[in-house]
Amino acid sequence: MLSVAVVGSGPSGVYTAQALLRQSLVPDVRVHVLDRLPTPYGLVRYGVAPDHEKIKSLQNGLRAVLEDDRVTFVGNVGVGGPDGVSPARLAELYHAVVYCVGASADRRLAVPGEGLPGSYSATRFVSWYSAHPDAGADPFVLDARSAVVIGVGNVAVDVARILARGADELRATDVPSAALGALEESRVRDVHIVGRRGPSQARFTTKELRELGALPGARVVVDPAELALDPAYAAPEGLPGVPPAVVRRNLEVLRGWSAAGEPAAGGAGRRIRLRFFLRPVELLERDGRVAGVRFARTAPEAGGGVRDTGAYEDIAARLVLRAVGYRGVELPGLPFDAVRGTVPHAAGRVLRDGVPVPGAYVAGWIKRGPTGVIGSNRSCAKETVASLLADAAELRGRAAADDPLAVLREWGLRPVEWSGWLSIERAEAELGRSLGRGPVKIPDWPGLLGAARDGER
Repeated sequence: MLSVAVVGSGPSGVYTAQALLRQSLVPDVRVHVLDRLPTPYGLVRYGVAPDHEKIKSLQNGLRAVLEDDRVTFVGNVGVGGPDGVSPARLAELYHAVVYCVGASADRRLAVPGEGLPGSYSATRFVSWYSAHPDAGADPFVLDARSAVVIGVGNVAVDVARILARGADELRATDVPSAALGALEESRVRDVHIVGRRGPSQARFTTKELRELGALPGARVVVDPAELALDPAYAAPEGLPGVPPAVVRRNLEVLRGWSAAGEPAAGGAGRRIRLRFFLRPVELLERDGRVAGVRFARTAPEAGGGVRDTGAYEDIAARLVLRAVGYRGVELPGLPFDAVRGTVPHAAGRVLRDGVPVPGAYVAGWIKRGPTGVIGSNRSCAKETVASLLADAAELRGRAAADDPLAVLREWGLRPVEWSGWLSIERAEAELGRSLGRGPVKIPDWPGLLGAARDGER
């Protein structure tokens, strides 16, 4: 039997397990899917916005893989951290280990004032309203009247939408009670989504963009002058350099909003302002906390870049969220490319100084960087699994533990298996019923582990 550990139970990890199950070259495969959290599904559980039920339903497909008899979920087991298992020790337990640990760090703006109270990463905000147990009770400044979201990708659109959506609309979701209560009391009325380049280079999808315009009680505002600055704005179809279809669709949506102009005074309760060609240069301070953002006005250059024009604009805001991308985090014991934020590899085989590390593989964002959509992880996982299978004869010659879970327990760890996760699910359903809602996530480590242990007794 070929014994494989997959570190990470998000899409890339589960798709790796699925690829191992579906191949026929090595039929006798046993897969353990490890996760630092006692809950599976990774960013599908803790990164997808609560009002995106269709995307969250991807959990059903992931669940089917994790419930396969050849797969064992091993939660509450960290790898590489101070309280977890080192890659070297993990390699003693399995013939092969595939690291699917994602890109958990957020990119920074690197501007003065970024560390002021009231300035946060969008990742932290998403973790808070998604009930990630590491998030805690963050003191987001929801009594602010104005918020600035820096970045023009889908994450920026998600956090802006949550800020602009009424709490009553989120009550039917699994948002934790504390976050729902805070959003209910929120005084945010203006949400600015700001990008340093033009709309044709924005990373949001048309579907995400249109959702902003469908929010009841909110209006989207686009400055026609900023829209007209984009070289792609007036590009007629059929000419060289015409933007891709998704860009044309985005521009059509933005054009409609720009034509509508400013909402009348006393109209919609919230405004979402999409701003372009503004580069953050400083977060402004008043009374010891963030009071706004100073932007340099940019203009497009040939080749897709931008240049500063020498003009500046300040946007007042007591809440600033940066959504400018993710990057991978070094896992102690594995080689790491600090520039790319990935583990060096060749077709998924981990490389140290250009030489494959026996039995070590990567898939997902830690392999290719934070690019693509959830489905992109399928082909990425298949490539890695193909490399692993090509090495199968050599891998079988490596030592592996007969019962890795027993060894992990001997090392002082307390794995949460699938029965423990099912107990967490039941506890969240019961919590929701007690609140007159559907299932509500348990937001803290003691609550999650307590619920898991109840199912193991």
